Amino acid sequence: MPIPEDVTGDEIDKDVRQELQSLPKTLAEDVAKNLVMVARLIDEDPEGAYGYSKVALRLASRVAAVREAAGFAAYASQKYSEALAEFRAARRMSGSVELWPVMADCERGLGRPEKALEMAGAPEVQKLDKAGQVEMRLVAAGARRDMGQLDAAIVTLQSPELASNSVQPWTARLRYAYADALLAAGREGEAREWFAKAVEADRDGSTDASDRLAELDGVEFVDALDESDSENDSDSQAESGTEARSGRDDDGDSDDDSDDKGKGVKSAESADVTATDDED
Repeated sequence: MPIPEDVTGDEIDKDVRQELQSLPKTLAEDVAKNLVMVARLIDEDPEGAYGYSKVALRLASRVAAVREAAGFAAYASQKYSEALAEFRAARRMSGSVELWPVMADCERGLGRPEKALEMAGAPEVQKLDKAGQVEMRLVAAGARRDMGQLDAAIVTLQSPELASNSVQPWTARLRYAYADALLAAGREGEAREWFAKAVEADRDGSTDASDRLAELDGVEFVDALDESDSENDSDSQAESGTEARSGRDDDGDSDDDSDDKGKGVKSAESADVTATDDED
């Protein structure tokens, strides 16, 4: 796959670069460039990232960082079975437990929420840092919702991290998940409160909490482009009407009959917080 000229491979994390030192220099550079492309595309073009991850995997399948990158690319492309296999391989190579939550989320993606809950209670969770433990809590709550246990999902999310006023990288997502669960349970007032708290913590726009809050408040957004198109359509219809009137015969009959039709399309989209991890 083509690599843009501005990609040098030096953009990768220093720890990953250190892992690649076990490879011949030219090969390490090629692998690094493909890993950079994975990171660059994974959010906007998951399938593209997946393609680059397969190239890196073909070049250096025995490097843990490559297996991990391949796992995240497959995960982003909803290829959960493949992602789980790659995460397991990376974990065996590195001995790290940091992939435990996303492995459990892969189990959810594969339709095995019970397995995800089993992993949420495993000893490995105690070895995770705070961010990892919060992620595991999100996965467990998602698994409860998968099983139709909405009240249990709400309780799962209730934690010191949720109640804390301190804003951490995971705070917005945790509050968002809690608000979404409350709303699903019909507790709209509480949901609105927590969506508002999620907005306060969401400094980088990682959630659509502001949209969800506006929806609860009855605010409807109109796309400026759609509004412009509507005005143009109205102008066109007016011109057509003028032309039709000027096209009549002297006896008052119309040379051409035409009907103006209007269509209104309204779409709504809701987001659900999903986490999927599996075990080794």
